[in-house]
Amino acid sequence: MQAIETQHNGYRFRSRLEARWAIFLEALGVQYEYEPEGFILDDGTWYLPDFRVTCHGTRGNRYGAEFPLYIEVKGVMTKDDANKVRQFCGLAPDRNKQLDHPALLIVDRIPVHGVATQAEYMGCYIPMGSTGLCPFNYQTVDGDFFGAFPAADDKGRFYLMGDDDNYINLEDVPRIRNAYDRARMARFEHGEG
Repeated sequence: MQAIETQHNGYRFRSRLEARWAIFLEALGVQYEYEPEGFILDDGTWYLPDFRVTCHGTRGNRYGAEFPLYIEVKGVMTKDDANKVRQFCGLAPDRNKQLDHPALLIVDRIPVHGVATQAEYMGCYIPMGSTGLCPFNYQTVDGDFFGAFPAADDKGRFYLMGDDDNYINLEDVPRIRNAYDRARMARFEHGEG
């Protein structure tokens, strides 16, 4: 299938899935940049992450140290895509992420219930295709494999929730669910939003 380019909020997104993630971020009040910069990787290939946001913490710590977080939207992950992600994040099949590389969150479909249920978050441990990379996990953020889900507080400060109750800020859940609902229900006519 061919992705449908979609205009929304002054951007021309390469797919409707990217536009839906933009709507999700907007609904949370999160400032984002779409395709802000590209990178030449160690093997000479070019890599252009989809979004960049300022992340204010991980594992539900909403007020941790700020860092730039890149977000890669992938409906399908190919081996070439996975190779670029690994290089960008300093990953190799036999070692954890190097700390001097950028942090990247890989996302795929918009979760149905907004905040992951047990059945949904288990998908964050299932590799995309035969690539070995999983969406919604911390592997490309800080080197481990636990679930990482996009979130924001009531001031639009983006952070990553974990898939454990200890890492979920319950007061933010209704707003996050609403943002996912808005993203999932967005309608685009002829590629325009």
